[in-house]
Amino acid sequence: MMALHPKVIDLTLDRVWRLLDAVGHPQDRLPPVVHVAGTNGKGSTQAMIRAGLEAGGSRVHAYTSPHLARFHERIRLAGRLIDEAALTEVLDRCYRANGSDPITYFEITTVAALMAFAETPADYTLLEVGLGGRLDATNVIAKPAITIITPVDLDHQQFLGDTIAKIAAEKAGIIKRGVPCIVGPQHEDGLEVIEGLAARAGAPLLAYGQHWHVGTERGRLVYQDEGGLLDLPLPNLPGPHQVMNAGAAIAALRAMGKDEAACEAAVTRAYWPARMERLTKGALVDLAAPAQLWLDGGHNPAAGIALAETLRQQPPRPTHLICGMLNTKDIAGYLRPLAGVAQSLTAVSIPGEANTIPAADTAAHANAVGLPARVADSVGHAISQITEDAPGARILICGSLYLAGHVLRENGA
Repeated sequence: MMALHPKVIDLTLDRVWRLLDAVGHPQDRLPPVVHVAGTNGKGSTQAMIRAGLEAGGSRVHAYTSPHLARFHERIRLAGRLIDEAALTEVLDRCYRANGSDPITYFEITTVAALMAFAETPADYTLLEVGLGGRLDATNVIAKPAITIITPVDLDHQQFLGDTIAKIAAEKAGIIKRGVPCIVGPQHEDGLEVIEGLAARAGAPLLAYGQHWHVGTERGRLVYQDEGGLLDLPLPNLPGPHQVMNAGAAIAALRAMGKDEAACEAAVTRAYWPARMERLTKGALVDLAAPAQLWLDGGHNPAAGIALAETLRQQPPRPTHLICGMLNTKDIAGYLRPLAGVAQSLTAVSIPGEANTIPAADTAAHANAVGLPARVADSVGHAISQITEDAPGARILICGSLYLAGHVLRENGA
């Protein structure tokens, strides 16, 4: 399938519509859809919504990307990851229906996911946008139940535009006439664009700071909207940015008529790997012992800021980074906020990724922003270097979801 189109990313919906026609329009036979776009927080917000819905007994389909360790992670059927036989069967049908016509890997696998969802009974479908929104392969649902736009920031500028306003316009392309849209915290120029597009589409907007508010008070999460106030535990996903993601998830659940128990489950039961996740078992964990081993897949400047804030809230412990990034990212913008919270960085190249930044270049960028850096030829070697110098450290592997996926496979837990 990857040979059917030479470009990895080629944003248009023409090929998707053609294949959907060929396989019988599965997008029109889905359970109620929650469609999530944004630069950061899409996956965490979706994971919280799923936790809240499932706590009430609902069966939930979920589509996410990219995967970390196995492709199957992208397609969750009625609460369970798609199994090998079902995945193979639906991909084969997609491939035969498409024939030799050009289509990207993401497009054809998205159609396969929609087919699997349409053919498996469930109560809700959660769709995470792959890239952008307006021309993303997931943007084929005529009338979702709800759309959500999480914080919009600079990322993928080569595809989406070089300003917050341009990127926000692409993300807001998922807004549909008459469909409520939950909007997380935004830059002012981004929010202005989203509000304008929602007004033209006649879509009711439920925006952070206007229609709902969320924050922390005395170690609790406090959420308020016109329906009243909720006093809930803090999110189990670590980091102050998860409070805002929780707010968007709660706003969505409330808009769907769910109760306080669902909202509490959203913040206490969500699981989303490689987002400031502490690894507790596996080969790399054993190698790092007695140091702590953490993993985070954030990869843009806003994610670097969020990660630095999260580290400041952790118990005091020397923090040493292992970092690998792709050459499509703003590496200096990502590393700059981390220079104030980490003692060192060990740079690695991402195995098997043609677009990896060479480890030596990552180290040079880190040194330039004031973060002492060296290189290692593998994650395992980097862990060994750090534990030899600082056996009681917090080791955080970061910079890319592709690196995170490699780590999860190598760790093997």
